Amino acid sequence: MPKRIPSNLTRRLILGLLFGFLVMLSLTLVSDLRQVSERVMAFKWSLYPLVLLLTLFNYLLRGFKFHFYLRQIDASEISIWESFHLFGAGFPLAVTPGKVGEALKGVWIHHKTGVSMAKGISVVLAERISDGLAVVLLSTLGVIAYPQYWPAFAIILAILLGIIIVSQIRPLALALLDVASKLPLLKRFIPALRDFYEGSFSLFNPGATLVAVGLGVISWLGEGLGFYMILLGLGIPPSWETLSIAVFVLAFSTVIGAVSALPGGLGAAEASIAGMLTLLLTLGADTAAAATLLIRFATLWFGVVLGLIVWAFSRELLGLKPEIAVGVPVANGDERG
Repeated sequence: MPKRIPSNLTRRLILGLLFGFLVMLSLTLVSDLRQVSERVMAFKWSLYPLVLLLTLFNYLLRGFKFHFYLRQIDASEISIWESFHLFGAGFPLAVTPGKVGEALKGVWIHHKTGVSMAKGISVVLAERISDGLAVVLLSTLGVIAYPQYWPAFAIILAILLGIIIVSQIRPLALALLDVASKLPLLKRFIPALRDFYEGSFSLFNPGATLVAVGLGVISWLGEGLGFYMILLGLGIPPSWETLSIAVFVLAFSTVIGAVSALPGGLGAAEASIAGMLTLLLTLGADTAAAATLLIRFATLWFGVVLGLIVWAFSRELLGLKPEIAVGVPVANGDERG
């Protein structure tokens, strides 16, 4: 029984990694493999450590946000080190198909803090919503400058705000749960859904949302600056316009990747980054592809590697010890949903 999580997780992770490889290969082939390789080789690699440091800055602030969220659901006994441990271990889960593996974080939170798994999973949702609002806010000036992106921007913003608003109108949310309790397919899940809602209600209150989104804006701005460094390393002249476009492109492509529900936003994010660079900075296809590859390796894949390192020293998180077996049936059920 304890080994059901690692076997399922390993299979899904391998599928995500294979999909990521195919996306990267497709991007280079479409843009001309030789020219993209030349652009990458000509990159000013002395800038890359700074790019990785800016990514770590993003992870650091988001780790603090994760710890803050755990405090909001009364998991006050967990240390900040344990919070960062769980946060970092979650990085590889982003590349599982449909990101269903991220439900496993709810199991980890339960076993580390004692709060219910449903409340733990509400933290995962709150992370995604607050990150989404943060990158949408970072995209605002770009959308004003390039109105062709306004429809997608408005729809995504409305969905994110809608989730938060509904969660805070308690009579409405409880009424929806009452309706769901009368549906045969949902009836058995109502206790967990109510617990999930209680966690969401705490996490999405105005004060917590303001803190989380504020941290998110600063953290994702760090990755935007890292993307700017990559553009400079590819020979793009430095300017405020290039900086603003770099932040906008990375932020908006992050939103597109998230709403695509593809593992790690793979395919959707890469196409958005390359396409927007070509359109807004009039870069050649080879330069745009090189920039896309470099930033994705410095963000998504860098995070996956860090997470796998955490896994190597935290085998108990993968269900390889008997005591984790208590959470296996619930975790598998959550992932199927």
